Amino acid sequence: MDLATLRTIYQGNVTLSLDQQARQAIADAQQTVEAIVASGKVVYGINTGFGKLAQTQIPADRLADLQRNLVLSHSVGLGELLPDNVTRLVVATKIISLARGHSGVRIELVEALLALFNAGVMPCIPEKGSVGASGDLAPLAHMSLMLLGEGQVRLNGALIPATEGLASVGLSPFVLGPKEGLALLNGTQVSTALALRGLFEAENLFAAGLMAGALSLEAIKGSLKPYDVRIHQARGQHGQIAAAAAVSALIEGSKILSSHTHCGRVQNPYSIRCVPQVMGACLDNLCHAARILQIEANAASDNPLVFSDGGDVISGGNFHAEPVDFAADILALAIAEVGAISERRLALLLDTGLSGLPPFLVRDGGVNSGFIIAQVTAAALASKNKSLAHPGSVDSLPTSANQEDHVSMATYAARRLGSTCFNSAAVVGIEAMAAAQGIEFNRPLKSSATLEQAIDLIRQRVDFLEEDRLLAPDTDAMRQWASRADWPQSLTALLPSLRALTSAE
Repeated sequence: MDLATLRTIYQGNVTLSLDQQARQAIADAQQTVEAIVASGKVVYGINTGFGKLAQTQIPADRLADLQRNLVLSHSVGLGELLPDNVTRLVVATKIISLARGHSGVRIELVEALLALFNAGVMPCIPEKGSVGASGDLAPLAHMSLMLLGEGQVRLNGALIPATEGLASVGLSPFVLGPKEGLALLNGTQVSTALALRGLFEAENLFAAGLMAGALSLEAIKGSLKPYDVRIHQARGQHGQIAAAAAVSALIEGSKILSSHTHCGRVQNPYSIRCVPQVMGACLDNLCHAARILQIEANAASDNPLVFSDGGDVISGGNFHAEPVDFAADILALAIAEVGAISERRLALLLDTGLSGLPPFLVRDGGVNSGFIIAQVTAAALASKNKSLAHPGSVDSLPTSANQEDHVSMATYAARRLGSTCFNSAAVVGIEAMAAAQGIEFNRPLKSSATLEQAIDLIRQRVDFLEEDRLLAPDTDAMRQWASRADWPQSLTALLPSLRALTSAE
C-alpha cells in the first residue's frame, strides 16, 4: 500500500478488500499451522507459552484458552483512546501484515477485521502501555478485544459494547485458533500508525513553513538572491534545491520584490536567507522517514513467521520497532526545526530595526502591544519542542524478566509527534499571521498572485490587527491554517504522500 492510500485512510473512511493472491497466501500459512498442531511438533507461539514461558508446552485442548488468555492478559493499556484516524491506520496495517501470509491465521479472522474496518467499527485502544517490542503488545491486545466480543468499540463517535459492534456486521465473538492471538498482538502497527500521523502532519507543516517563510521575506522586503538556483546546485543537496525553487515559485511575479531591486540590502538574517538550507534538510529527512514508514506499513512484523513453501515456522524479531523509532526521531527533529526557524522569522518581523516595519506590527504602539505576546507564545512552544525532540531511540528498559532486554520505545517516539506538530503548527501559523500583517504595511504594493491568494485565505480566518484585541482565537485559527493539506502544487509536489495524491488527481 502506498503513502497516498495510507494518507487517505488517515483522512477518512476507505473501503478495503483482499485480492486473491493474499487470500491464497493466508490460507497456505494457516494450513501450515494446522499441520504442525496435528503432528504434535512443539513450535513456539503455536503450542508453547510466551516469553520466559516459551519452554512450556501447551496441550492441544488448551490452545484456545492460551490464545484468549494472551489477549486478555495483555490488555493493560492506559490513557486517552487513540483517535479514529490513527486507529484506522492501526487496523489497516494489521490487515496488511496478516495478508502477507506469514502469520498463520484463518482467512475468517482477516475478513472480520476488514468488515469491521469498512463499517467504521473501531477498537478502543489506549494510547499508553507499549515499549515497542515485542511489538505493540498492549495496544494491539486492546485492538483484538473486539474480535472476542470483549470491552467496547467506537462507531460514529459513540462507545458501544464490542458484541454490538460485531453484530452490526453480522459477526459473533471469535474463539481464537492456534497462533491467532499472538499474530494479532505481535507487530509494530500502533507505532507505525502514530508515526504515519506524524509524517502526514509534518508534511502539512512543512508546506505551511515554506509559505510562511515566503510571506515573511516579502513583508521585510528581503532579497531573493540567496534563492538563486546556482547557489543550491553548487552544493547539490536535493532538498535544498527543491526548497529554494519552491519559494522562488511562490514569489514569482511579486511587485513588492521588484520595488526594491536596487535597495542596497546585501544580506538577510539567516532565518530568511537560509530557508533553503534549513527547510531543505528537513525535507530530506521527511522523505527518508516516509520511505521507512511505507516499508513498515506493508511489513510482516509478528512472530514467529510462517513460511508455507517449506513448512517452516521461524522465530525472529520483526516485532522490534527500531526502524519506526529512528524514523519518528528524525521526524521530531525536522518538525522542531521548522518551528524553530519560523519563530526566529517571527521575532525578526517584530523588530523594527531589522524589518523596517512598525514595532510589533501595530499602529499606535505603546497603547497597543500588537504581536508582543504572540511571539512569546511562539517562543515557548518552540522551546518545548527541544525537549520533545529528544530521541526515543536512545532509551530502553528491559521487560519480561530480561527476555526482552532491549526495546525500542518507538510507540512513545511516534506518539509525541502529535504534540510536536501541534506546537510547530502554532508557531508557523503565528508567523504567517504576522507576515500578512507586515505585507499590509507595504500597500499598495502587491505580492505574487500565489501569495496574495494565501493572504486572502489568512484574512478569511483572522482580520488585520488594527488595535489590540483578544488574539487567542486568532492564534488557534492560524494553527489550523498551518495544519491543513490544501497547498499550492509547487509545495505539495515536494512531499511524499501529498505528491502521490496530487499526481493521482
